[in-house]
This record gives sequence, structure tokens and C-alpha cells, in this order.
Amino acid sequence: MKVKNRKIHVVGINSFEFEDLSSSVKSLLINTENIAIPQSYFDEINIWFNKSENCNKNLFSSASNNDLINWLENKKSDVVLISRGDPLWFGIGRILLEHFPKEELFFYPNITCVQLAFKKLKKPWQSVKCISIHGRETDELIKAIKSRTDNLAIIPDPKKSNLELIRRNLLELQFDNFYEIWICEELGFKAEKFTELKINEELPKDISDLHIIILFKKEVFNYKGTYPLFGIDDSLFKTFDDRPNLLTKKEIRIQILADLELPENGVIWDIGAGSGTIGLEALKLRPKSTLYSIDKRFGTKEIISENARRIDVKPEQIYEKDIKELLERNLNEGHKFPNRVVIGGCNKKTKIYTIKKLSNFMVKGDIIVIPLINVEILQEIKSIFIELNYQINITLVQIQKGLSISEGTRFEPNNPVFIIKAKKIN
Repeated sequence: MKVKNRKIHVVGINSFEFEDLSSSVKSLLINTENIAIPQSYFDEINIWFNKSENCNKNLFSSASNNDLINWLENKKSDVVLISRGDPLWFGIGRILLEHFPKEELFFYPNITCVQLAFKKLKKPWQSVKCISIHGRETDELIKAIKSRTDNLAIIPDPKKSNLELIRRNLLELQFDNFYEIWICEELGFKAEKFTELKINEELPKDISDLHIIILFKKEVFNYKGTYPLFGIDDSLFKTFDDRPNLLTKKEIRIQILADLELPENGVIWDIGAGSGTIGLEALKLRPKSTLYSIDKRFGTKEIISENARRIDVKPEQIYEKDIKELLERNLNEGHKFPNRVVIGGCNKKTKIYTIKKLSNFMVKGDIIVIPLINVEILQEIKSIFIELNYQINITLVQIQKGLSISEGTRFEPNNPVFIIKAKKIN
């Protein structure tokens, strides 16, 4: 790209008041003849020059398309291009850098709409994830929601019904009780407006084209709905902030609960329990049972205790220790031997050790269920169960969930899971 002997000054604004601008930007606007203004701002900003004695300006109403690029290319003298907030943050800056030499471009950023929103809502924003769906599909947004990202700032496409689409995605992903939803309109301008949206309420009408959507992770869990008999939504359980997937998905959990054939007064061991969801929901189904939740990860006891509180059940014990330690040292210290066992988040060696150790105490009809993602480990564990005289059933659960996109429905796959059910024969 050949450098011309002129400058393109790209100025971010957050106000329609000329006096709110910095002195250097005011000077630029006063002394530059060629000025490009976004169509949505044109009438408001045109007032600046009508009030001025020096109103001999060449103003261009920009739709931020090829017409703007052509207009800029044809100008031989300096140009001011007015933008919103920071032009290099999801703004016109990227497009300009693709069409013009860096030496011609000079940027004057203002604070972004996200900074303004978090300032007014009085929330820290250092951990916010910013996602633009302006002219894009919602793949990145869906990925962020599934990862339970704490705070999301979403730049929508004003020409599409993005707000309705986001609401549908939250419901489809079962995160309707996980986030606060805020619509932030006309940030920094006189018509600035903040609206908290309730997930099942009618959407507000006449939303300004100049808006962003903020999703805040709810700080306090306060579920007031009615839990289903079984198959509690994933979003209603607490999990690790840095390991959001350490939670057995509902569809897998349902199959495991079915395979356990839960007796009315059973003793359940949930080994490698993670967030505790399988054992806790089993206890919800069979409240006369006794549950031991076991996981060696630091912090699991606190998370399992919170999830137990949320669904109103009480495990007999929550052990934050390695199952091998429990089996080697404490098996005869008053613990009830299990007749139903789930072996989840632990390595192959630990799984095999646990199977062999517990099989010495399990009797005819007792059941062990293990979810696996590795077919080689599945084959090895299957062989061990057969040697130990268990009846084997294997299920492959492969779920795809329908998610709304701008043009209809797309199916989002979850990782396939093998579930091996082993019932003691004698």
C-alpha cells in the first residue's frame, strides 16, 4: 500500500456533547475539512458544525462499508473519521488497517462501551470475556456459556434479534438460572439506559441499536423452582470455577442412576465424585439410603456440601481423600460396605484397585457403574469384571443438543461416554 501525504485521524467518542471532547480532538475537528460520521450519529454530530463559525466542512455519512473506503481513498488532505469508544476494539480500526498503511492512520481511543457498562453497574471487569456476534454466528458465545464464564460482554448485531437468540441459547443449555442478564443502551449518551432482563419475561420493545448485553454469573444461588424427580439441570449445581467440566452431565447422570438400580435402603459410594452430582441425586431419589462421597481433590468437600444444600439432601460422609487411603486404612472403622458404587474421576490404576478391593465385600446383586471415555480402558476393565464374576452391560451415550442459531437449529455434540454396569452374580 502506497503511503499518501495525508493523515486519517480515527476518533472514538462516548458523548454527543462537543465540550466533552479533549482539547486535541476539538482542535482536529475544527481544523480538518473532511469528516466521516457514522449514519447513526450524523444528525447529532452535524449540530457541532452548524453552531461553529467555521462550518465549511465536507461531511460524509458513513455506513462503514466500501463506500467509506472509497471516500477515504479519494481524499488527498487530512481526514477525521468518528467512531464509537475505542476504534481498535471490535471497531472500524481493523478494517482501516487492512486498507490503508499504518503510517497514515492515527487512533484516538475513548473508553469502550464495556468499561462504561461495568462502571455504571459497579462491577469489576478485569475477568470479563468480550464476544462480538455482530455479523457472526454464536459459536464462541455458546462455548463461553458452556464453560461457565463468570462475566460475558456481548456486542450484538442490531439488524438481528440477538437478544431473543441469547435467551433461547441459555434456556437450551439449561443456564437460565446461572446468569443475570443486563441490556445496556446508549452508553455515555443522554438516553443511556440499563435494564435487567428476567429470563421468562417479555423482551423490552424499541431497544436502541447502540446496545450491548452483559451476562453476570449470579453471586448468590437462590433457586425457587421445583426440582424434577430426577435429571436436575447441570446449571443448578456448583462446580470448580477453573474446572467447570468436573461435573457429570445430566444425560450421563440419568443413565448412571438408571443402571444403579437404586434400592430403597442402599449404601452408595460415589468415588471420584467431583461436584458430587451422581451420589447426591441418587440420595434425592432414595432418601433412606446412605451416601459416602469420596474425592481427593482439594475443595471438593466444600462444593459437594453446597450442592447437597441446594437439593436438600445430606450425605453420611464427604471424604476429601484418596480412595486408596480410605480402603487401605479405614475400611473397618465403622463404614458401611456399599452395595452400589460409582467410580468416576480417577485414573485407570485407581479404578482397577478399587474394583478388586471392593469386590471382596460385595455380594450377589450389588452393582458397580463406571463412566469411561477411553475404549481401551473399557476393554481392560470389562475383562477384570468378568474374572471377578460380574454380569456386564455396556452403554454408549452420545448426546447432541439442539441450539438456536440465526437461521434455525444446529445440533451441538457432547463427548461420547461409555457406561459399564457390572452386577455381582454370586
